[in-house]
Amino acid sequence: VQLQASGGGLVQTGGSLRLSCAVSGSISIINDMGWYRQAPGKQRELVARITSGGRTNYADSVKGRFTISRDNAKKTVYLQMNSLKPEDTATYYCNVDGLYGFSWSNYWGQGTLVTVSS
Repeated sequence: VQLQASGGGLVQTGGSLRLSCAVSGSISIINDMGWYRQAPGKQRELVARITSGGRTNYADSVKGRFTISRDNAKKTVYLQMNSLKPEDTATYYCNVDGLYGFSWSNYWGQGTLVTVSS
């Protein structure tokens, strides 16, 4: 099972980026999907999560600016990030809960770096 994240980069304050994370491998069912981030010297924190039914929750710091979505057919989760701020600078990791064989497991992507310049 692999999670391939993409879409990070350097953007100016107020700009936008769209992150994608595609799941490959023998996961038969994907439940929750989410994005986390980790800034240098800080703990990894939840950015947003989305259930298989489309219910979402967001960190207070990104509400109204970020939107999480998913394409179940493509096994892909997206994070649209608007009105970016320097404090959004971090490595962003995707995360999924998936059924592999007969076991549910939690999987992480490799991370994609987002840098917001002031």
